[in-house]
Amino acid sequence: MTAPQETDESTPPQWSAMEAIDRRVLGVLVEKAKTTPSSYPLTLNAIKSGANQKSNRYPQMQLDDDQLEESLDRLRECKAVSFVQGDGRVQKYRHLAYDWLGVSKVELAVMAELLLRGAQTVGELRGRANRMEPIPGMSQLGPLVDGLLAKSLLIYLTPPGRGASVTHHLYLPRELEKVQRDFGGTATPSPAPPFSALPPAPASLPAEAPVASVIDRPSATSPAATEDLAPLRREMADLRASLAEFRSEAESSIESLRAEVADLNRQLGN
Repeated sequence: MTAPQETDESTPPQWSAMEAIDRRVLGVLVEKAKTTPSSYPLTLNAIKSGANQKSNRYPQMQLDDDQLEESLDRLRECKAVSFVQGDGRVQKYRHLAYDWLGVSKVELAVMAELLLRGAQTVGELRGRANRMEPIPGMSQLGPLVDGLLAKSLLIYLTPPGRGASVTHHLYLPRELEKVQRDFGGTATPSPAPPFSALPPAPASLPAEAPVASVIDRPSATSPAATEDLAPLRREMADLRASLAEFRSEAESSIESLRAEVADLNRQLGN
């Protein structure tokens, strides 16, 4: 099987907003192409299994054959998916997402995770996408986030920063409005400060911090209190992002192990 090629930047991308089922199906095809290439392209049954699986999916879905066939027809019509004739004349499907989205291999891994799970922090996104394409650290994720922002494929849901939440820009308008409300703000694809230019998270909390007495401590509503709390809030956001990244790395390792075991079982005929 010929390895998928990255997009030709001279070819304009063709992506557009799509239904939730279509996003799930496209995400599954990309994910399985990267994690279990020996089983790719996928049959309808394999797509259904991947779309309805419990792990690494949000929201949970229970799609039937008719729903999936209708989705695949829509994806073929917009040139995001094509079908091939498999062994025994079983029809199989493959994605055309590199050209359809206009992305590179690693950018597609990031997009696949967003299509499969929706909004998440950048730390979670790095850990989860790392199971499909190597993203050693947050410094490597920065240029990917910047590139997807520039292509309007990724949007911020919370203010840019190490603990920011992001999502894809393939929601239908009614869905995007709900996501915006859930995060208490307005998601926009407008230019944001480059993620790769943000200051790195601190390695640890300061060794010592002076504690003000009750008499000297400013009131919670005073300008001085706001200034004193700002660094602490930033540190807390960085610590949450680091914890999310650690948790995501553990999840991605488990997912990769499961995929390897499943692939081995198929090869053994189990």
